Amino acid sequence: MSMTTPLYRRVLVKISGEALMGGAGFGLDPATVDRIAEEVAGLRNEGVEVALVVGGGNIFRGVQVAASGIDRATGDYMGMLATVMNALALGASIERFGATARVMSALEMPAVCETFSRPKALRHFERGHVMIFAAGTGNPFFTTDTAAALRAAEMGCDALLKATNVDGVYTADPKKDPTAVRYDRVSYDEAIARDLKVMDAAAFALARENRIPVIVFSIHEPGSIKATVMGNGRGTLVGG
Repeated sequence: MSMTTPLYRRVLVKISGEALMGGAGFGLDPATVDRIAEEVAGLRNEGVEVALVVGGGNIFRGVQVAASGIDRATGDYMGMLATVMNALALGASIERFGATARVMSALEMPAVCETFSRPKALRHFERGHVMIFAAGTGNPFFTTDTAAALRAAEMGCDALLKATNVDGVYTADPKKDPTAVRYDRVSYDEAIARDLKVMDAAAFALARENRIPVIVFSIHEPGSIKATVMGNGRGTLVGG
């Protein structure tokens, strides 16, 4: 594959909320948001159709707050609102870098952004906009990873790019186990059976059912989104 020819023409990139913190412990790091937005805008300007699903863990985590007494469903809805804030920040930054972006939320909030509709989202895609999908699936008890696999299937994406804190899928947590080995490739079934924590089982099952390859790579390496789309990035391919 040529270094200048995209391996994938339509991709969905899942970005965790934590990735947007940069070196901070909470919230948004403007330099990190801009770095990611610049890469995404650059891909869009090269003709690659890009959608994003963003998490909200840099602001709020529903699972954690549930332990403090708020019921899990309420906590999850609060987490969905955090993803909308992140989506709006990314959208504004992407537009500063010369691409157009549309934020769509699974929860209705018309004063803030559009409500998700598959036909409208596809039309936006066809008009050249970067799509940013917020509020997960709109349902509690489902992760933003599952939302990413769902939206990738709905949008007919060629691949789901899972941006993480490490450069792929390992046999164990490489930060805790120095003997952990990185997989170059692993099947959906292996990822589920081995309970590889990089995505939840529901997300892997959705990707498997719709034959969408999942590429796990590090968001902290500059240029990694483009390299992954071009097919020469460092990461793990989950599929087959």
